[in-house]
Amino acid sequence: MFRRRWLLADQLGPHFLDDPDQQVLLVEIRDLFRRRPMHRQKAHLILSALRHRAAELGDRALVLRTDTFREALAQVGEPLEVCHPHSRAALRFARSVPELTVLPPRGFVTSQADFAAWADRTRRGPLRMADFYRHARRRHDVLTAPAGGTAAARRTRAEDHGPPSPPPAPPPIVEDDIDARVRRDLDRWAADGVRFVGRDGPRRHPATHAEAQARLAHFLSHRLPGYGRYADVMSVDDPLLAHSALSSSFNLGLLDPEPAIRAAEQAWRTGAAPRTAVEPFIRGLLGWREFLWQLYWYFEPPYRGANWLAATEPLPQWFAELDADAVEARCLADVLAAVRDRAWTHHNPRLLVLGNYALQRGWRPSELADWFQRCFVDGTDWVMNATVVGMSQYADLARVDTRPYAVGGTDIDEISDYCAGCRYVPERALGDLACPYTGGFESFLHRNRDRLVADPRLAAELDSRDDPEHREAVLAQEEKRGGTPP
Repeated sequence: MFRRRWLLADQLGPHFLDDPDQQVLLVEIRDLFRRRPMHRQKAHLILSALRHRAAELGDRALVLRTDTFREALAQVGEPLEVCHPHSRAALRFARSVPELTVLPPRGFVTSQADFAAWADRTRRGPLRMADFYRHARRRHDVLTAPAGGTAAARRTRAEDHGPPSPPPAPPPIVEDDIDARVRRDLDRWAADGVRFVGRDGPRRHPATHAEAQARLAHFLSHRLPGYGRYADVMSVDDPLLAHSALSSSFNLGLLDPEPAIRAAEQAWRTGAAPRTAVEPFIRGLLGWREFLWQLYWYFEPPYRGANWLAATEPLPQWFAELDADAVEARCLADVLAAVRDRAWTHHNPRLLVLGNYALQRGWRPSELADWFQRCFVDGTDWVMNATVVGMSQYADLARVDTRPYAVGGTDIDEISDYCAGCRYVPERALGDLACPYTGGFESFLHRNRDRLVADPRLAAELDSRDDPEHREAVLAQEEKRGGTPP
């Protein structure tokens, strides 16, 4: 006999149960939405996914709606078990509850013990995702054996891939009575004073394992072949491009990453997608996602407060409140509007547009990480810790990435269609038409000269801009801009 298993709201897929007949506890906590303003569409997705899982389980599920988890567990009256939670706070709480057994983590490929053994062996230098990814590929035998067919045949098939025409739209998300009840509840909570950010809208992301599986199958067939070519491209006309937009499905536990990795690998082996597309997709799941999860537990808890560049400026209100209409810079306006209207963008708008702008202006990394966590439909504590504080804001002294994720407007122009319709000129750092990213990049370099000069690439950037008159003009211009929308 299995104990009743408490399924947290990010543990909703079938791989979080051991038996199809296992009894389950599901808990809705309104306090979760009271604590900090969450994006309205994220709140909708969490509640919708939880309630859809309850409907799937039927009589096997005990569903409780209370103000706190402790209050809910006190009502159960029987021993429980739970898979390892995905945040430190939740894990501390789970371990404090008598008669609650905490099981090992699920929904990840590499065990914490395996990661710690690898990390401890490499402590003579910084931990790097590329090194971990190579280890994980060997450890789990991913993309190691050669694909079938001749090299010439694979090259021919690869040349046929990459979408010459737009791929078909993914399977639609059809809202049902559960979504309607969720929307009514959120409306009532908002009227009672629970604050949300962003705009409400139709549910765009899967709330069930079946919806997520359908989206994954569509991606593997229609978008994966072009992933290597279009994964880093940003477009005002197509926010999806070659992306699956399934990050929320993995983070809610609707999808198990290992079968998705194997399915992508099989697409390469059968010639359905070139390795140049399959490799970066698998690297995102087996490399970056696993690396971020493991670092969250491997690094000490104060990591969220890291601030090596001494960034002290608060997030301005227009940014915190997603006021895209106040922004003239086309890239930032479009990406901020995407967060406001859809609670999602792919990785490059997050890093090169949002995070880059914040880094250039010295916004507090912990505030930015909190903003990303609340405003993105896939935002979680363990993702945003290393991604925002480390990779994006370089606040951890290169513990995650080798250099600041800062670039000027010309770099954004190279991989996007934003600059063609913008009032600013990406090559200009000074004047009324100066791109705020180009001027911001130069200002960032000069303000942090003493901290960045050890990086040979950034030292070269600094040397190329070492004209005192120009430097002072850029610094004065960006200081005047301050927290005003560009």
